Amino acid sequence: MRRLVTCIVIFLLSLSFITLWMPLDETDSNAELFLASKTPKFQVHAIKVVVEPWLGEHHVYGIFMVPDKYEEAPFFILTVKGLGSFYEKPFGNSQFYDDIFAEPGTHLIRNFIKTRLALRLIIQGLYFQLNDKYNWSLTYPQQNSESG
Repeated sequence: MRRLVTCIVIFLLSLSFITLWMPLDETDSNAELFLASKTPKFQVHAIKVVVEPWLGEHHVYGIFMVPDKYEEAPFFILTVKGLGSFYEKPFGNSQFYDDIFAEPGTHLIRNFIKTRLALRLIIQGLYFQLNDKYNWSLTYPQQNSESG
């Protein structure tokens, strides 16, 4: 029994060291440059956020409803308050995710963050901030109104 407790304590200390003190340079300079630029932008917040990193990989994500005219956008920036901004290339959209249907003229995008980053925020006491859909956003370069 004492050995089990020792192993659990060592595991928890290791986990806290990895998530709190190991440097994670996840900032994306391309994202920061775009967000700081004067380029016209379109932004949408998540309509649903799932934060269940204890279930493993791909269990921390936001679902966004985006107008169809942004379906062919060359990139977007995912921003999660407290975590940072990430330059992403669009892939995989759908009309249905997690009991949510896209409204006419829109499509859904499900965008993930790394489980280790989510665990780091949770251990730092930021679970509720991470779980708030208004802290998640996608930013696109503004499309011309003539194009779609």
